[in-house]
Amino acid sequence: MSDIRFQQIGRVFTRNGEATAALENIDLHVRDGEFVAIVGPSGCGKTTLMRLAAGLDAPTSGQVLVGGEGVNGPGPDRAVVFQQFALFPWKTVAENIAFGLRCKGLRDAERDAQVAHYVRLMGLQGREDAYPHQLSGGMQQRVAIARSYALEPEVLLMDEPFGALDAQTRTVMQEELLRLCAISPRTVMFITHAVEEAVYLADRVVVMSRQGGSIVADIDVGSTRRLEQWSRHERIEDVMDLPSFVDFRSRVWKLLRDQDFHTIASEMA
Repeated sequence: MSDIRFQQIGRVFTRNGEATAALENIDLHVRDGEFVAIVGPSGCGKTTLMRLAAGLDAPTSGQVLVGGEGVNGPGPDRAVVFQQFALFPWKTVAENIAFGLRCKGLRDAERDAQVAHYVRLMGLQGREDAYPHQLSGGMQQRVAIARSYALEPEVLLMDEPFGALDAQTRTVMQEELLRLCAISPRTVMFITHAVEEAVYLADRVVVMSRQGGSIVADIDVGSTRRLEQWSRHERIEDVMDLPSFVDFRSRVWKLLRDQDFHTIASEMA
């Protein structure tokens, strides 16, 4: 596994000669094997931060390190799961999962064994020959996660992976992700707009500002949870009424709501 370090990160985008700071002076450490959720208003720089870790974009200033090495582009140590499932529509479930393994040059027997393993792990048995259009949204995202995990990355980067799912399927997928992380731990950076999802899934919740692309708070949601004997692997309905869950959820909501209040007040001034 590997840690992720953002050191004095700045990212400026220029459009029509006008510069806009998407991120400014970001210092963040996602420790080895830790699950960190990033929340914040739309346009606050969450996805930009993830793209920098993935090597899909480069910072204007500062440095991103994964496992102590500078990130200069995509690499096999990092896998990305997007909100849109990004499956190959002309390939079956098994073929989608096997795609990256083929690129790695695995022999047929080893590749087939890996595919079979992750098909079982993600509950996709009997769907191996199905095409994406024959699957529900939840099933498609299971395939996308299986494809990423099959590459055995050290870091899993997830950009609102459950945002397009209905509420019931989303809850099931949250529980499935935690089950998978328990079986096969990874360093996870998880982008979401959903506060309850962040508090339920993560060890830490990082709250970003609406403007300026900075970090407002970094909350260790695991501390009180451990004292209260609340395991993040419990079903979400079993923990939503626990005092620690309610407290963390309220703290994050207040941080986000206060930003909205200040923004509206400044626009009316």
